[in-house]
Amino acid sequence: MSAGCVRWLLSHAGRTLCIGRPGYWTPASRLTTCSERQNIVAASWRRSPFSTAVDDTEQTPIPKKKKQDPRAHASISSVGRKIPQREIQVISETGENLGIMHRADVIRVMDEKSLKLVLLSEHKDPPVYRLMSGKQIHEEQLKLREKNKTKAAPVQMKELAFSAGIASHDLTTKLKQVETWLEKKQHVRITLRAGHANTGDNLGEALEQIVEQIDVTVGFVSRPKVIRDGQAAMCILRPPSAKELSQLEKNKAAESQTASSNSEAHQSKTAPDSSTDTTTGM
Repeated sequence: MSAGCVRWLLSHAGRTLCIGRPGYWTPASRLTTCSERQNIVAASWRRSPFSTAVDDTEQTPIPKKKKQDPRAHASISSVGRKIPQREIQVISETGENLGIMHRADVIRVMDEKSLKLVLLSEHKDPPVYRLMSGKQIHEEQLKLREKNKTKAAPVQMKELAFSAGIASHDLTTKLKQVETWLEKKQHVRITLRAGHANTGDNLGEALEQIVEQIDVTVGFVSRPKVIRDGQAAMCILRPPSAKELSQLEKNKAAESQTASSNSEAHQSKTAPDSSTDTTTGM
């Protein structure tokens, strides 16, 4: 069979499938068949995974809820007079459990004592509220603000090492650097290496004397101690805490008062006795 005959048979079979009757192949039916083919191709193109068109029947995915900061609801504030629950458990301003009360009774107590209502726990049945004064709410807000502060960054550790035979000028320069680091709230590790004239017995004392030459007040993470089998001494300094500064001020005030009282006592002993009669008899 020739190629022309094969093409004719395929064409005849295609007309039979599309129209159903090979004898009625008209231009109008040809247009109808072409439009149907275009619709089928267009529909398949829309369903193709390589198509950029969006299927109308495809549902839009539900966006995920963002994770809420647990500190967002950790606040202390008055709920006002609009209490959503009918009955609630009430804690008094002094911390006493008043039991379950109707909201009308709670509002009456609020008006009588000029108090405000704060939600403590809404997940309990019934929810727990507390009566508080404006001053109490302010104090609780300050405490909560301190708790919710971001964690402080890790403390930086600076290191400084020198020999026990260091020159006086060089030591002064290094101690100034230590003071600068401490003022920046940094910790400082000082390592004192043994020199020719120093041994492990007096190396720790030498480091203590060097620390005493620092002009600013210091605290200790680790006090001077001998390390490396007596070949060095080490200590870690830090900025003083508020408690240490307060105690230092109290000690200075006590020392000043003691010195003042000792000075007054010394002056009273050395002053001449004016009541003594210094005249001589005739």
